[in-house]
Amino acid sequence: MWVIGVLGLVLSCRGAGAFLVHVASSCPLVANGSALDFNLALVFNKNPLVCYDPDAQRFVPCDWMLLHPVATQLAAILNNGTAWVQRAKARRWASPPQARIIPSKTGNARAPVLLTCHVWGFYPPEVTIIWLHNRDIVSTGEHPPISAIPNGDWTYQAQVTLMVAPLAGDTFTCSVQHASLDRPLLEDWGPTLSPGLMGKVAAATVLMVLGLSTFIAGLYQYRARPPAPGYTPLPGDNSPAGSI
Repeated sequence: MWVIGVLGLVLSCRGAGAFLVHVASSCPLVANGSALDFNLALVFNKNPLVCYDPDAQRFVPCDWMLLHPVATQLAAILNNGTAWVQRAKARRWASPPQARIIPSKTGNARAPVLLTCHVWGFYPPEVTIIWLHNRDIVSTGEHPPISAIPNGDWTYQAQVTLMVAPLAGDTFTCSVQHASLDRPLLEDWGPTLSPGLMGKVAAATVLMVLGLSTFIAGLYQYRARPPAPGYTPLPGDNSPAGSI
């Protein structure tokens, strides 16, 4: 991100030393769920440096201490270009998506599982959804075109599908990219045991634990029993039954 590079260059010239810069955004809500305000800021060492003014639709310095001259220069740089202002405008009205993967059977022996990634509650409607297999991108040729469907409340939904033949240890991930997100939203799915097989495994585990417990209890009782009348221990016999 070239803006961060410019900021780092300016601060290094001023002898700022080590620093941390990140972009922070928030959207406070009122009780009925509607947006009360929108905040977007470039933060330097946990202190807001440059903030977006949604009413003026431009960035303004929000640090009035030693870094105010730097904040003023950076705000001017951001306002001279259109990319950051347009990004801030989009985020003001953006609603982040949610995602869930639902598997179903296909009846196809070569690809017996159909994964459907449902994505909903997002605005604006532009969204990118891709599949990952063990964190590697699956060929986009296997996906139909993505079309967002309006929900009737200014948000949208979409879904993508993928036919797979999962193996033990596989992970399939639905990756969602949207203007409201700083990083892709990742939803994972992996093959699990069927309910019937899980029941058999659980029953076998219970039987194994009971059998082991019975064996240990019987061994303890055998070693703790008193010696038989007239029993003479052999040399080197240190068992409880040989103790006098």
